[in-house]
This record gives sequence, C-alpha cells and structure tokens, in this order.
Amino acid sequence: MDLTRRSAAALALSAALVPQAGRAAPPRKRPVVIAHRGASGERPEESLAAYKLAIEEGADFIEPDLVPTKDGVLVARHENEIGGTTDVAARPEFAARKTTKLIDGEKITGWFTEDFTLAELKTVRTRERLPQLRPESASHNGEGPILTYQEIVDLAKAESRRTGRVIGTYPEMKHPTYFASIGLPLEHRLADLLKKNDLSSASAPVFVQCFEVAALKTFRTLSKARLVQLVSNEGAPADFVARGDKTAYADMVTPAGLKAVAAYADGLGPDKVMVVPQDKERLLPATSLVRDAHAAGLVVHPWTVRAENFFLPESLRRGDKTAPDYLRQHGDVAALFAALYAAGVDGLFSDFTALAVKARAA
Repeated sequence: MDLTRRSAAALALSAALVPQAGRAAPPRKRPVVIAHRGASGERPEESLAAYKLAIEEGADFIEPDLVPTKDGVLVARHENEIGGTTDVAARPEFAARKTTKLIDGEKITGWFTEDFTLAELKTVRTRERLPQLRPESASHNGEGPILTYQEIVDLAKAESRRTGRVIGTYPEMKHPTYFASIGLPLEHRLADLLKKNDLSSASAPVFVQCFEVAALKTFRTLSKARLVQLVSNEGAPADFVARGDKTAYADMVTPAGLKAVAAYADGLGPDKVMVVPQDKERLLPATSLVRDAHAAGLVVHPWTVRAENFFLPESLRRGDKTAPDYLRQHGDVAALFAALYAAGVDGLFSDFTALAVKARAA
C-alpha cells in the first residue's frame, strides 16, 4: 500500500485493519509463516533439529533448498557447495573432492553435492553457516546428517498427524540451468517425488519455488503443484543471463511483468525490501508490489526476516552499541514483521519462526 508519510509499523498495521468509512473490509486469509530452512536462526539450517523446532514454534511450511547428489537424489542444502554448512572440510577421506566450479557465472571453490553419492553425504554432519552471528546455533554443530527431500516430506506428514495441523513443505529448485548442464536436471526428479507423495495438486500443502523462469515453466507441465517465482531486488534470472535475455527481475515486477509471471506461476517471492524498503536508518513506506501482484492474481511471500541487529536498520537495532555482541543481539524485528503484514503479504519467510508467529498474532 502507498503511505504519504512515514509512520510507526504498529500504527501502519492498525490502519490496515480498519475498514474505510462506508466500506466493508474484504476478507483476508491469515498469512502463512514459512520457516526459512527451518528455525535457522536457532539451529543449523536445513538440519532435522531446525525443522523440528520450526514446527514446534508454529510454522505452516518448512522450506528446504534442493540440490542433487551424484546419484540423483534431492537433498536439502542452501547451496550445492557444502564447505560452509557441513563438516566435510574436516573429513580427510574427502579432501581430494575439493575443487573449483563455475556456477551461474560465479567461480566457487569447495565441495559439491553432485560429486558425492547419497551414502557418502550421509556420513557428513551439518553445521551453522553464520557462527559469528549465531553461536548458540553453532553449539549444535555435528548433531545431524544432511536430509533428503523425501525425509523432510515424511517429517511434515508425521508432524501434521501429531500436531493436528497441516504442515507443508516449500522446496526451492537451486541452480536448475547449471544442474541440467551436467546431466542432473531437477524438475522431473522433484515432480516425481511430489506425485509419489500425493502432493502434485493445487490443493496440496506444497509450494515449489525458483529464481529461474524456465525451470518453473517446465515444472508446470509436470505437476499441478503451486509455483512461486522468486525475485531479487537486483540482477536477473540465471537462465535469462545464460541465453542473453536482458530481462531483469525489476522488469518482472512491473504490472506487465507480473501478468507474465501469473501465466505460469501462482505466487511471487520477492526480497522483503521490494515490499517494505529500508535505508541504513529506517524502514520506508511500503511499495505497491503486493497490490500489483494481487491484481495479477499472485500471492506474495517475501523473504527473509531475520532478528539480529546486523540485518536491521539503525532505528530498529537494540542494545549497547559498544558491546562486542551488539550485531548479533536481537533488535525490534516485530516492527518489520508488522510492516510486512500491514502491506498485505500472504505469508513470509523467516529464520525465527516463533517471532513471526507472535507478530502475526499481534
């Protein structure tokens, strides 16, 4: 929504919930809370502990990033390079697997899932990716193995039965153009898993997301599951860049661009600053993106809300600025949640599930 002046996020939320005089407020579904790689602010991301904690804290969906193994199994890792999220670098038996690859135009050195069988990957253990900011999470390093997407689906189903509420999964296809180039395409593998688990329908508790466009269009021909086009506040889809298409993410979020997205996807997953911008000092008035996306028939699920001062503008930071742990202390993230909910989002991604649920209830 458009605001003519800056206001406190709480006031913005209150105003958004008050009907205009003489008009009934339209019904609005409760926004969903998507646990970004699980409760990744509190446990090593995409670990069993992170997903279990997120469910306990009230997540509606748990999100895995999917990459393939050498033998074609989809596993949950933020990137296919796993040196920063597992203990693989400390495993002498895998020292020779370290290599350098060009992925989506970026030269990356490390250990890559596509160079390991699932059996080999199951021997390494997860670790915190941001230990300086999240030392408590880092204290859980080494506790769990890498999970397959099937294991995550099984967890969601079991926890749905246990808790009595529907818990969905929200898988992201990572680097599909790159993986297709090395003979490990993602789309059919994921579509087959959804069919196997009775999740290949528009009513199933699943959203499939991707930053690339062609992969989503291909997936649409393979499954009826809901699709979400991820967009960043800079750059362009890697598949567009690879074929010389000059269309940028900025072009995709214009009214005309959103209409084109709606032809193959059900939702938009923008960087949160595309919904509620911020400068170094403060949050800024919400943009028209949610309204424009809704007009095109798309739901909007922005990413990613984090609680640490490091990720927040100055006005929302809290604590002693001279303290050595100042940047990892939690700020007034409730104001950011409130501003996003007030902007009309249909859900959001957060590393801190409990805080997102609490802010939604407020």
